[in-house]
Amino acid sequence: MSAAPLPDWLVPHWPAPPGVKAVCSTRTGGVSEGPFESLNLGDHVGDDPAAVQANRQRYADALGARPVYLRQVHGTDVIALESATPDGVEADACFATGPGVACTIMVADCLPVLLATTDGTAVAAAHAGWRGLAGTAGAGVLERLCERFGALARMRGAQDAIETVAWLGPCIGPQAFEVGPEVKAAFEAVDPAAGRHFRPHAPGKWLADLAGLARQRLQALGITQVYGNDGSDAWCTVANPSRFFSHRRDRVSGRFAASIWLD
Repeated sequence: MSAAPLPDWLVPHWPAPPGVKAVCSTRTGGVSEGPFESLNLGDHVGDDPAAVQANRQRYADALGARPVYLRQVHGTDVIALESATPDGVEADACFATGPGVACTIMVADCLPVLLATTDGTAVAAAHAGWRGLAGTAGAGVLERLCERFGALARMRGAQDAIETVAWLGPCIGPQAFEVGPEVKAAFEAVDPAAGRHFRPHAPGKWLADLAGLARQRLQALGITQVYGNDGSDAWCTVANPSRFFSHRRDRVSGRFAASIWLD
């Protein structure tokens, strides 16, 4: 593979500053077989370890940076990435202020969220399944991540809030994400307006718009420039089996990744 994303991969169309690079892989470009065909980047799903390692090397070569893979647990912990940060640190969000290390989130239905400060000094990525997005008492993974971004700005002596732009990657879409009332209640407890992102589906069941919920949380944090996933079928992991892995659809599934880094 050449040191460039494949044509099938997603490259965000957003006003990120020069020097900020981002990409989201698809199933294309790897060596895995069976339900993991072909670019499975997950090493915890039952795929051949040698195939996963080969896929990860291909992905890193395409990025021209080192992706750091977290051990994602649907929580809200955030870590700062350094050049020596190993794979496997338990967290669901990360940020970086130095070049060459890629904040990377693996998904197969959950929502990857990429962030960049408009001054080009910091980038971040978050794993936003519903549990991490909802969090506890209104403090979810996006709130925790933005707290760290704010701390970075204060350390740099910024007098005003530094603007941040966001990109939402593919996830399970609002036509496929069936949830129970406890999920709806978790979001409405923080903001009753979150109810507009749920649609009655069956007795005791709702269809949830995960990307819409993330947009609402980001806007509440003052991040109004949000690009990418608009909830249409083209972004739905379940509806596009040839392009995206989906745990909800297949049960045995690989993982694709979204990464952002400073060049």
